[in-house]
Amino acid sequence: MATVEITTENFGPTIEGNDIVFVDFWASWCQPCVRFAPTFEAASEKHDDVVFAKVDTEAQQQLAAEANITSIPTLMAFREKVLVFAQPGALNGTQLDSVIDAVKALDMSEVHAAVAAKDSDAKADEGDAAK
Repeated sequence: MATVEITTENFGPTIEGNDIVFVDFWASWCQPCVRFAPTFEAASEKHDDVVFAKVDTEAQQQLAAEANITSIPTLMAFREKVLVFAQPGALNGTQLDSVIDAVKALDMSEVHAAVAAKDSDAKADEGDAAK
């Protein structure tokens, strides 16, 4: 499967409509980004059960800002709509395969429980701050 171009308009539907999505935030002037591109593309060909998406941070500055991108390339992985990995820097093929395998192996019931607990704690903290 080839990579898909992500914009502000299709970011949400892409994350929400797919089980696993890897997103590469990049720019054409960024040499590490350019070097990482073939590795990312090759992974997209090997893992047809994963969506590989690219965000051009120059063309999609608002989206990059909303994602808190401060360094490129930055790779993010979403599983079942949850951000489960985010790291700046280019990976080699072996490293990327390891991250993909780790994301696929996640016990998502544990991840969802952890997210729910964190959300519950945050709401409790908000309630305490309001007092």
